[in-house]
Amino acid sequence: MQRILEPNEIQTIDHSAIPRIRLPQRADLFASRAQRLRTLATDTHPIGDYLRLMANLAQAQHDTLARFTAPAVDAQSITRAQQHSMPILPARTTQRDPAWRDVLASLLSHLEASSEIPPPLAAAFARLRALDQSALEREADALLMPGGEVLDNACAPFIMAALQVVWTDLASRLTQAQVPYLDTVGLCPVCGTQPVASVVRVGGIYQGYRFVACGLCGTESHVVRVKCTHCDSTHGILYHAIDGQPDWAKAESCEHCHTYRKIFYQDKAFDVEPYSDDLASLTLDLLMNEAGYRRSAPHPFLWPAAGQEDET
Repeated sequence: MQRILEPNEIQTIDHSAIPRIRLPQRADLFASRAQRLRTLATDTHPIGDYLRLMANLAQAQHDTLARFTAPAVDAQSITRAQQHSMPILPARTTQRDPAWRDVLASLLSHLEASSEIPPPLAAAFARLRALDQSALEREADALLMPGGEVLDNACAPFIMAALQVVWTDLASRLTQAQVPYLDTVGLCPVCGTQPVASVVRVGGIYQGYRFVACGLCGTESHVVRVKCTHCDSTHGILYHAIDGQPDWAKAESCEHCHTYRKIFYQDKAFDVEPYSDDLASLTLDLLMNEAGYRRSAPHPFLWPAAGQEDET
């Protein structure tokens, strides 16, 4: 939960300085996500059961992260990333920490112990456990590499959840000064992953600023409003909402690249969490699909089946 600054703290803020990034808070990132997903998973929600499952998964991530620490990035890698304007913890690498596979096993065990697992999900867990190390790494490559073909979309959310724990742990131990500026538009400066959604924050130094939320490490990066977060265009930006639906969620579309990414407003729903609210607002995705727009990037917990990528 975000802390509201006291009046004496606000007076000391340099309001001319726009905060460039918000690094993930390992103590509550996944716990807050789990709570938000539970709130959104109403009995009438069309994917309420799935949201509850993902809430349990986020809670498992929180519990696992509390016991997990990956080897920290070395000073040489930090300097190289800054000098070459590249992600400091690149996700698009085959040199990832193999401990993510142990994290995956922990997440699966946590879910099995915390709730009743339906047969299709039990079958997916069995498939995951049957994979050897090289097969699991190929699955991870498919999810993290550009243009990678998802091999098993039912297993993908759990693999992504394990990878998120590792990258969130690493990102949470960085300082803002260590994070480089990237030359590539729309990518996370920490891990190089595309954002899931954007959120206009409230409170203290973040008041009124829009941040895009990374789908892997949880870092949020500032992007000025009324600007495409995918291609950087400032022309032809439109906002779409569903009549009668909550007004804290909109889709921001770009006529230049014809993509969209959702934007959420914390002043209208203080507990909004971009990762959770993006997953829960599938009706808005359907609206944008019907209007001819495509998502800038898939949600890491909702991978389309093979052949459906262009329809989501």
